[in-house]
Amino acid sequence: MGKVYLVGAGPGDPGLMTLKGKGLLECADVVIYDALVSPPILAMINPQAEKIDAGKRRGRHSLIQSETNQLMVEKAQTHAIVVRLKGGDPFIFGRGGEEMEALITAGVSVEVVPGITSGVAAPAYAGIPLTHRSHSSSVTFVTGHEAVGKYNPVVDWQAIARGSQTIVIYMGIHNLPHIVEQLSSAGLSLDTPIALIRWGTQSQQEELIGQLGTIIQEVQDKGFEAPAIIVIGAVVNMQSILGGCRPG
Repeated sequence: MGKVYLVGAGPGDPGLMTLKGKGLLECADVVIYDALVSPPILAMINPQAEKIDAGKRRGRHSLIQSETNQLMVEKAQTHAIVVRLKGGDPFIFGRGGEEMEALITAGVSVEVVPGITSGVAAPAYAGIPLTHRSHSSSVTFVTGHEAVGKYNPVVDWQAIARGSQTIVIYMGIHNLPHIVEQLSSAGLSLDTPIALIRWGTQSQQEELIGQLGTIIQEVQDKGFEAPAIIVIGAVVNMQSILGGCRPG
């Protein structure tokens, strides 16, 4: 039986791919990749490798999670090096923990190779430091993908609004009205700066900067769509100073 590597592809810029991850792609027998892995990263894959799209996007799933888990087990039975290539970092809202658990349960050897998560990289490329001695000494990373009206929701937006100076939200565009309502009802000022960063670190990266009270209308007016990272807090104001120094 072979080995499965859960490899973080990073946020999209190929220069942010780890050396270990790149080396595994170059010698992989099979690569099972996600929807948000950028074309330059996919171009690093061994040309002789079998490539399988297991991507999940809102409303479009190439494979459901249980099928992906079973596919990794099956490929490990016939191939030496199987790479499960995931956008960002496998253990940050990437279901890497679930997949690793499934592989271990099936008796498959598995190793995780961390990647740079978009919640850190996208704001950095936009000129937004998540911490700053004058503005923020705490950061909360949270998913915005929970269903609105879900019974007993896991995310406590009220506590997050009260307890963190910088809030970074993954997959939150579609639920943004609900998130804004929850944060504002917890006392977060409608004047609080907010940034939406789409296609972070890639050539087509774009930002929408606004305030909590007006951002929903701005999103509608500009047709700003997912995938995007949301940053909320005073550090967003640094974008006007640092935003012109985006990495090349």
